Amino acid sequence: MKTPLKLSIIALSVGLFAAAYWKLAIPVHRFAVHSELLMLGDLDGDHKWTVRDVDCLDNFTRAPSLVADEKVWKLDLNQNGLIDSEDVRLLQALVAADGDPYVSEETARGRREICPRPREFYRYVTLAEYRPRPLWALSYSPARDSVLDWLAGLNPPAQLLGYEDRLDAAIYAEAVRFDQGWRQRAATLLPVERDYADRKLARVKALHAAGDKFDLLLALMELVEDVETLSMRDQPATAIQLLTFRDHLRAVLASPLYADFAAGRQDWRAVLRTVSGHLKADLDLSYDFETLGPPRSLTDLENYLQRAEWQYYKSSAREEDFRALVAYAQHDARYLRAVARTSRKLQDAPVANHNLPMVLLFREALRIERGDKRKAAGLLDESIRIPFGWIRSVPRESLPGSLAYDNFLLPGNKEDGADKSRHWNVFGALCLYKSPPEALDLALKREMKDLRDGNFAEPEMREFLRDMIGNLNGMFHVMTVDPRLLAPPPADARRAGQ
Repeated sequence: MKTPLKLSIIALSVGLFAAAYWKLAIPVHRFAVHSELLMLGDLDGDHKWTVRDVDCLDNFTRAPSLVADEKVWKLDLNQNGLIDSEDVRLLQALVAADGDPYVSEETARGRREICPRPREFYRYVTLAEYRPRPLWALSYSPARDSVLDWLAGLNPPAQLLGYEDRLDAAIYAEAVRFDQGWRQRAATLLPVERDYADRKLARVKALHAAGDKFDLLLALMELVEDVETLSMRDQPATAIQLLTFRDHLRAVLASPLYADFAAGRQDWRAVLRTVSGHLKADLDLSYDFETLGPPRSLTDLENYLQRAEWQYYKSSAREEDFRALVAYAQHDARYLRAVARTSRKLQDAPVANHNLPMVLLFREALRIERGDKRKAAGLLDESIRIPFGWIRSVPRESLPGSLAYDNFLLPGNKEDGADKSRHWNVFGALCLYKSPPEALDLALKREMKDLRDGNFAEPEMREFLRDMIGNLNGMFHVMTVDPRLLAPPPADARRAGQ
């Protein structure tokens, strides 16, 4: 073998060995964990405790909903999951000690007060770690004239010991958050928005009077999501018409006519004639379901182009985006409350257990994708498929009858699986690629095909109506979510509003 060849082989072998050693033997490369050291209470990010941090705290107490989660997380100095009076006292003590935690500790000991050790004011956390937003637990003086007339009677939570304590704390924080949002939006609400809000506020009041705390919390969350994300302004009239049609489909499911159909006393055509009547009255659309054509034309080039665009947005989602959305679904307290509302099979006819969790997932996907609705819908559509591969460790017989085994992170009940999640998101996304009327037309044709294939039997008719309810929920929310409402206003605007 010639010398140059030998030298090349030796050099290549040494290079491969060095690369392997570098990658496999040195821990920083074997375990790619990226972390940061944070100072709790350092709200302005200058790595000091100064009066500017107290100013940030004052801004937070005036408008908590406008402060980002990561900043609120650093405000929880005692790390008890609440933003309470002790957090305020600890930050003020650090600032009074000129930012020296040892002086702050010595001063507290001289007063015989319990105080965290200096090391406890620092947290070393991974960049990928999910950091839940602590709950508001400070007194709230605007409660005196809140639109929630019962808010003034609530006391700030003092501790999180039992389940009811945690529900009470979440209700208090959610009520304050809604009140803040309502004060910002109330003067600009359109009449149709105020009408819907009044109905939801009446339900919240009734749930509070009944002491139904879990459903009260979820109803408050719905109001918060409405006021913080949705706007009918500059939307086509179709948006509210779709919601009206959805409510009429729910009424059809609960009607005596449908009960007669389920019992065999009415023909399926009578149910579909009622649906056609609502389509005409609500959207001025004429549909003859008996002669309705196929969902798509295979000869229409535009269908393929739109599909390619949709696939691009799904495929372009980054690994870190998937991880962020899954981490949210696994750890966010608000989402976990919403997704916990399930019911026994065939007990969720109006798809009531489904919509709020999907709204929360879409909002988080929008945050991850910086307000781009198409990217958010693509990320969510791909994420819906993730749980299938890694939840097989729990035997089916160990799960309650309401829980879907194949998509434990997602909303809905066992009867639906991932189905309603896909319906919500796909037809919501179609409003972005087509027009809302085109998305509705495709939804009706697709669901009608399934109903026809099922010979118009009652289970298939029930799913026709329920699938359409899920489709319409997604269409309405994707259309009316306003990304501008999700972004904190500029600092100058915040100060002006205070």
